[in-house]
Amino acid sequence: MIFNEYPDRELMFLAVANKVAGELGDFLRRQERASLCVPGGTTPGPIFDVLSDVELDWGRVGVFLSDERWLPETAPRSNTRLIRERLMVNKAAEATLVPMHLDTATPEQALEALTAGLEPWLPISVLILGMGADMHTASLFPGADRLADAMDSRAPMLMPMRAAGADEPRLTLTAPVLAGAMSTHLVIFGPEKRAALERAEKLDSLEAPVRAFLGEATVHWAE
Repeated sequence: MIFNEYPDRELMFLAVANKVAGELGDFLRRQERASLCVPGGTTPGPIFDVLSDVELDWGRVGVFLSDERWLPETAPRSNTRLIRERLMVNKAAEATLVPMHLDTATPEQALEALTAGLEPWLPISVLILGMGADMHTASLFPGADRLADAMDSRAPMLMPMRAAGADEPRLTLTAPVLAGAMSTHLVIFGPEKRAALERAEKLDSLEAPVRAFLGEATVHWAE
């Protein structure tokens, strides 16, 4: 794990966006297309704002979420809504948004179609992860109903997840897909999450799911 500390959040967001853009550019120089997997929630919005206006051959980039809340896209908490409004704009509007949500009552009903759409974009070229104070990442929550299955090396690409720490059913990429990313960036801020990261390093991945992705990750932290 590489740990980068920044004097303030604004500088961190700018640095992460520039690093991710540079890595995507490197992939596009070596191959026909590249994929960017991003988190939802409150942390990544400022990164998306910067990244969306970076000069890049976005038409060859597929963008998708690491997980999604099973809500209509019009809902304020929809992660798809977040990336449509803050990432898939400006220059990045040319990128392909690979769906992580369909208009079905449950995530189980959408698994087959969403898997088929995501598969051509794997392995993930560049992965941005967030982390909760409970040490979850994506929708891999400690104590979730299918966490052990999702952390298994034989897990399918996508798995529905329900947990006490989640307000609605989720659909998440599983551990082998996330761990297979070519480049991984974990973005966190504040003393609570830094303390959680330090705890995670001492626990196993069922107690602290983010632990499974720290080995090759670059961690970006600001107070």
